[in-house]
Amino acid sequence: MVEQRYRKPQVVSSSLTVGSGVSRQVIFLKCFMVRSRLARKTDQKTKKNLLFNILGIILIIFLAFKFGIPLLANLSSFLSGSKTNQELLNSNNPSFIAPPILDSFPEATASAEIIISGIASENQLIDLYINGNLVNTTKTGDNGRFSFNEVINPGENTIKTKAIAGDKESNFSNTIITAFKSAPPSLNIISPTNDQSFEKDQNFVDIRGTTDVDAKITVNGFWAITDGNGNFSYRLPLQNGDNNIIIISTDAAGNNTEKNMKVTYSP
Repeated sequence: MVEQRYRKPQVVSSSLTVGSGVSRQVIFLKCFMVRSRLARKTDQKTKKNLLFNILGIILIIFLAFKFGIPLLANLSSFLSGSKTNQELLNSNNPSFIAPPILDSFPEATASAEIIISGIASENQLIDLYINGNLVNTTKTGDNGRFSFNEVINPGENTIKTKAIAGDKESNFSNTIITAFKSAPPSLNIISPTNDQSFEKDQNFVDIRGTTDVDAKITVNGFWAITDGNGNFSYRLPLQNGDNNIIIISTDAAGNNTEKNMKVTYSP
């Protein structure tokens, strides 16, 4: 009886130990399965959010291109000021007179006699202003064209026009600025000197000099390098014997100055 009482607790204790180990394994498996399900749900949720974000970005880009750019353009037009809006209103106003448009003109001319032309509305009076002074008036034809034959002063001249209809006048047209230049440009050769001789390895000559700021230089028909101060340079290869050099300076009005020189090369 004593032994049975002693052994029975040992069997019960062993069964409890085994049962406890199985329970821990079951609990572990349940926890693992729960965590796996949560991980899958989290992964699916993340993928859905990413897909929604991509679709949202595409939608925003589409709306921006379809509606945003015109909206920005309209906003820019609104913020550009009342002047533009007023001009649009005035263009539909019978009392509004559009300013004339002058044809383009060279920035310089070698002749004092020039023709100034442009376009406006038909049968309008056109006032011509040169250097701020009203100098002439003409009338447009049925096609709106007009022209003036004028003599301008030496130096820079500012030209613009206005249109007149009844007792109303337009704003000034676009402005033309041209210079009347009759004198040829200056041309000073620094190097080489005329009849200078070169020999052996000196098979080229560096041509250097100065001219007017707005003038261009050619050496034997090739453009030389000029800077903003009128300095120019050109490297000319030399042939055996005499080498003739023609240097021409041409300003914006077409006036030119030419100089001829000769150098000799003996290898």
